Amino acid sequence: MAGRTAELLPQELRILAAVADSGGFSAAAAALGLTQSAVSHSVRGSEAKVGAVLFERGRAGATPTPAGERAVALARRILRMYEVLGAEVRGASRGAVEGVLRIAAFRSAALHLLPPALERLTARHPGIRPEIRVVREIGAGTAGEVAAGRADLGIATLGGSHDVAPGLLTGVLTQEAYRLVHPAGHPDPKGLPLMDWDENCGSYTRAWWRAQDWIPRATVKAEDDAMVLTMVGRGLGMAIMPELSLREAGEAVDITDLGPGGPVRQVGYVTTPESAATLAVRALIRELRSEKG
Repeated sequence: MAGRTAELLPQELRILAAVADSGGFSAAAAALGLTQSAVSHSVRGSEAKVGAVLFERGRAGATPTPAGERAVALARRILRMYEVLGAEVRGASRGAVEGVLRIAAFRSAALHLLPPALERLTARHPGIRPEIRVVREIGAGTAGEVAAGRADLGIATLGGSHDVAPGLLTGVLTQEAYRLVHPAGHPDPKGLPLMDWDENCGSYTRAWWRAQDWIPRATVKAEDDAMVLTMVGRGLGMAIMPELSLREAGEAVDITDLGPGGPVRQVGYVTTPESAATLAVRALIRELRSEKG
């Protein structure tokens, strides 16, 4: 049929993913146990099949083009389904849920939301082997890991400044308010410098901040929320932080409610349609939604 694209074989998909992951044909060949010419030939064949250039070649290696980024993401997701197929079939034959479950989460979610859910999940399904990657929730964030095929499920902030890629499935797990955190016993916490970090989801707080004449313009930037809490506890400033981050607050800081008009954010899961149909992801979502968590 005219205009029909030839299908890529699993080995061709593996080579595309390896080139993207390693940054070059030679490195991909070494990782796969192939020759460089075999990798190069396979990529050229894949490009001919899909009708697009997938990698920019240069002295520094190979970089995916926009078309290549999409192809590699889909390749990873397709290859992942081959892996999951085996685990699901083996589990079904034994009436069990098993296999590797790849999870991406931002730091405070990995510390506070995931552990109780995973504890219950693995108690009910000992054959599940969670693999957790902590990802900074800036740019594409955890949802980007799912879209790129590097995670089966991501714990993400939803409704912020970065939209979830089309085609992904999401669900809200919790809604958390922001609080004012300041050095314990400080006589004028609102007079302290404002401390912040890049992952603090400014899109949730920006409009509210603009309406607050007591919040200073100048901010002190830290690496993450744990560092902010430490610096606030040392009396170096005050901060506006979501509840998950404040679960690590100690006696050195006080926490003040920002009132009914204060900012809130939604934390939820992100997954692909194909992963959402798998037994392991469905089981994890049930545990994340459990009131016991």
